[in-house]
Amino acid sequence: MQYRPLGRTGQQVSVICLGTMTWGEQNSEAEGHAQIDRAVERGVNFIDTAEMYAVPTKAETQGRTEEILGTWLAANRAKREDLVIATKVTGRARRLPWIRPHLHDGETRLDRQSILEAVDASLKRLQTERIDLYQLHWPERKTNFFGAINYEHDPQDDAIALEETMAVMKELVDAGKIRWVGLSNETPWGMMHCARLAEQAGLPRPVSVQNPYNLLMRTYEVGCAEVSIREEMGLLAYSPLAMGVLSGKYLDGARPAGARLTLYGDEYKRYMSPRAQAETAKYVDVARRHGLDPAVMACAFVNRQPFLTANIIGATSLEQLDTLLDSADVDLSQEVLEEIARLFAETPIGY
Repeated sequence: MQYRPLGRTGQQVSVICLGTMTWGEQNSEAEGHAQIDRAVERGVNFIDTAEMYAVPTKAETQGRTEEILGTWLAANRAKREDLVIATKVTGRARRLPWIRPHLHDGETRLDRQSILEAVDASLKRLQTERIDLYQLHWPERKTNFFGAINYEHDPQDDAIALEETMAVMKELVDAGKIRWVGLSNETPWGMMHCARLAEQAGLPRPVSVQNPYNLLMRTYEVGCAEVSIREEMGLLAYSPLAMGVLSGKYLDGARPAGARLTLYGDEYKRYMSPRAQAETAKYVDVARRHGLDPAVMACAFVNRQPFLTANIIGATSLEQLDTLLDSADVDLSQEVLEEIARLFAETPIGY
């Protein structure tokens, strides 16, 4: 396993981070625990979750993923200090009224009261005294995130300012409830604005940014990647397999039993367009011609990026988990990299 610095914290984290969002929906508690055991056994020291998980988010399963991680931590207290535990506070949304129904008419926001209640609830579910990395799941302001490309400015946006949100995060750091702050689904402006607030106002400096990044979604390279490198605010890449699409398992109309897009395809259409499927077939062909598992090639490509801190993988079986963990030890040949570069140069951005 490779390890990389988490921002300027002095903490080293494994290049593979264990994602958890299927726990409590597609995976049982026992299966979630088995995944942690296997990942830790293979050198992973970084685990990521969120208060809104499991996914798809539902009232009856919201918070369940943190609870599953929490029961493992409670049973493995001796291992807690060896791990970096990351979770997220939900961004602004009206579609999640069950998370904090008593605040803002059920709209999740990133104001002081919402964040204070969120962190205490997460700490309770996780059964830990502190959260190592506490992330803003998506911005409060209206901007382009979750893979959206076009920015449309709204002069009437009444978003809570980042200054206010980061001031609350400072309270949490000072109280010892969290160690570090991270961003998620952020833009270059948001990243740089937070860096400026840290320098000018003494607010916490984000140590990472969790955004989508994969062979089909490389928009992070346009602006954010330079910020990651120059500001030491590395990427925690989520969806490295484009929701499993880059494994090739959905090609030619296949819908494997129990697979995420088989179960929830109507909710997650981002990588299922005809264009995305056509490009996926090309990458799968490159992998197979070079004797590589397509999923391993896709993850190995993510792992090698100089702006990357960690690649967040998710699996619903130990077999899948082992395959993705294997990618940490794979160096892609120059020939493979050249073929990937050629395909990317021929591909329009966005699906």
